[in-house]
Amino acid sequence: MKKILFISILFLFSSAITAQLKIGYVDSDFLRKQLPDFQDIDKKMDSYVKEWNDEISKLEKTWKDKYNDYEKRKLLLSDQRRIEIETELTNLEKKLNELNQSKYGPEGEFKRKQEELLKPILDKVNKAIKKVAEEKNYDFIFDRSGDIVFIYAKDEYDITNLVLDKLK
Repeated sequence: MKKILFISILFLFSSAITAQLKIGYVDSDFLRKQLPDFQDIDKKMDSYVKEWNDEISKLEKTWKDKYNDYEKRKLLLSDQRRIEIETELTNLEKKLNELNQSKYGPEGEFKRKQEELLKPILDKVNKAIKKVAEEKNYDFIFDRSGDIVFIYAKDEYDITNLVLDKLK
């Protein structure tokens, strides 16, 4: 939807105005495949994911084993013992969900590790893009991979403060 809106806005500019603008794009997916630094990060992340999945699998196995044992014996258990085991199972299930969230949730370790590893490389890529944009006198640089994203724009096109003034 954002793409369609953005493209529509671009076409609304008259050809005289758009002819004055110099616009470029970068294919970040292609860069990612070509740069060894990104491939190293992928390997590191795969290693972390394997480690975390092993940890989660162990806990899942513990829960399944305890559950299967409970299912086999529940008719022979006293009410108190059955409640104790059900509580243990519930606690294990809760621990499993918390572990999944801590590793893969929105604020999880996966996201934090990925951001930590990617930041220096993305900074380097963005500096290179900015340098090329300035050397070749581009007004805007977009990323063509996925949603349209500004990677570089000349400060003279920033109207944020003007919009803010109108909103006050």
